[in-house]
Amino acid sequence: MTLSIIIPTYNETGTIGPLLSRICPGTRTQPETEIIVSDASDDNTADIASRWPVRVIASPKGRAAQMNRGAQNAKGSLLYFLHADTLPPSGFVDTLLQAHNEGCQAGCFRMTFDDQHWLMQSYGWFTRLPLTICRGGDQSLFVTKQLFERCGGFNESLQVMEDIEIIERLQRYAHFHILPQTAVTSARKYHRNGRIRLQAIFACMHLFYTLGFDQDIMADFYERNIS
Repeated sequence: MTLSIIIPTYNETGTIGPLLSRICPGTRTQPETEIIVSDASDDNTADIASRWPVRVIASPKGRAAQMNRGAQNAKGSLLYFLHADTLPPSGFVDTLLQAHNEGCQAGCFRMTFDDQHWLMQSYGWFTRLPLTICRGGDQSLFVTKQLFERCGGFNESLQVMEDIEIIERLQRYAHFHILPQTAVTSARKYHRNGRIRLQAIFACMHLFYTLGFDQDIMADFYERNIS
């Protein structure tokens, strides 16, 4: 079992370097682990990423498309999708491989924010619950390549909620595991948009998705309300 870490990036000059500086040393225990940066940026994100022992591939813009391109280029039999502003837990490579060896085909870590405010920490606490509304791409996602291909990968027709939609499909084929270790993600959007206001917007997005709203309407709502 080998691991491919896939990081979709779009103008992440401020985050990709610090992320790679933290995770590249963590792959030394499993030297066959590869890191793929699937980049759609129009800044120098790719140049920064190329300074590290990673493979940078060009992709069309759109997180679903970027993650699919990464998976198509991956050599590993276990895929791990990681956002550029999320730091996986210490020892995550060994943890993921061990989880697979114990029978886990798909899952994620628990999540917390890099903001110690009690409200942000309470948001993170709910990610331990086995409820779809508590899932999100910032928790990262691991899945065997075989299962990923069987379920059809990410749906590239979706502009938003692609992470929730693929988890729903994965659960038709295998149990979705929430590992007890915790990933740390950036609270930068909450700082820009307000801790309560942004969470209310995300709640609306989940409601719109559940009710089957058109993707264009949902994407427009997101773009108009979140900076």
